[in-house]
Amino acid sequence: MATTIAVSGKGGSGKTTFASMIIRYFIDRGAGGDILAVDADPNFCLAMTLGVETTGTIAEIREQARAKPATNAGSDRLRAFEYGIQQAITETRDFDLLTMGRPEGPDCYCAANNMLRQFMDKLSSQYKYVIIDNEAGMEHLSRRTTNNVDLLCIMANPTAIGLVTARRISEVADELAIAVREKGIIWNRTDSPPGQATELEGVETFGCVPSDKTVLDASMRGKTIFDLDPNCPALAAVSGILDDKLKN
Repeated sequence: MATTIAVSGKGGSGKTTFASMIIRYFIDRGAGGDILAVDADPNFCLAMTLGVETTGTIAEIREQARAKPATNAGSDRLRAFEYGIQQAITETRDFDLLTMGRPEGPDCYCAANNMLRQFMDKLSSQYKYVIIDNEAGMEHLSRRTTNNVDLLCIMANPTAIGLVTARRISEVADELAIAVREKGIIWNRTDSPPGQATELEGVETFGCVPSDKTVLDASMRGKTIFDLDPNCPALAAVSGILDDKLKN
């Protein structure tokens, strides 16, 4: 069974960069080819940080499936839906990327979402690691696009707003109809948690990622996560957090 790590957080909290650093962490440790990256953020910027172009999105496949008239051949429809998703997977030597795309419209997508859940269960079993860059509201998780989350990393900036947002995401996670084995906060752009972090009862601090000029410079220059020096402070911090959380 795959180890699933989901990353959530307010816009601008650094979750997409953190998710891409997780992917690089596993690649650097020889797990290339066993990684499924899922971009579940409507802005879908994960591909850019990883240096690839998406071949399609789940939203497009879902629209096509919803537009087709319902038939009694449910298995045929499911196979067609699965084939469409397979075509939307961006494949690289080290990882595969599945991009969810824009949010759903006002019409009913129940049948398409049900097919997506079935396919995601099957797809995830083919990888050793599944990394989900989630939207702040965690809508895709709440619809059970994956059954279990081993680590839910809540990205937060060390501000009052960041504290409130982290608390709200943690509360939403507790209400999800999926199993979250362990959840915790990653305080971004700081060397230590804010003093108010003690107010988050029952929510562990996984660690801190310091402000790192090399990461900002790489972003400004259109570089990818793989262009970063492996010894840069941010990558080193993320590696330390994952070493600790995955040691068991």
